[in-house]
Amino acid sequence: MRKLVGVALFVCLFSFLVVAQETPKGEVFGGYQFTHLEPSLNANGWNGAVNYYFNNWLGVTGDFSGAYKSGGSLTTFTGGPVISSHKGKLAPFAHALFGGSHFSSSGFGNTAFTMMFGGGVDLGAQKFAFRMAQVDWMMFHDNGVTSSKNVRVSTGLMFRF
Repeated sequence: MRKLVGVALFVCLFSFLVVAQETPKGEVFGGYQFTHLEPSLNANGWNGAVNYYFNNWLGVTGDFSGAYKSGGSLTTFTGGPVISSHKGKLAPFAHALFGGSHFSSSGFGNTAFTMMFGGGVDLGAQKFAFRMAQVDWMMFHDNGVTSSKNVRVSTGLMFRF
């Protein structure tokens, strides 16, 4: 009987260690963003993302954000592949996002094709993590005009499940 209890206890402790190292299937991120748009417009706002991982390094992400400055706004809605290393407390990641954006100012609005390429680092190995930094290069294309000197920097909190 003692051997059976000892084996059961060992299995339970080992399974807790395995669960602690398990790659999250999904993540939800929300936080602050600073956006620099060419030629010289800086805006503040929010950034949110939902990630789903197919295995321990490859997933898909949906990213949504809003930046605001002097009555104008930029809203983005993008998605694409993400790669991440979920080893240890630091989890670097990179993504390529494609979708759209909507600019609006003084009653005028315009929607453009949008691409974002970037990545960052998350700190935390449990259910909650802190996104230390996410940096994205942004490109907008509309009616033959391309704007490619744009950067977004985000930070915030993440919930993993």
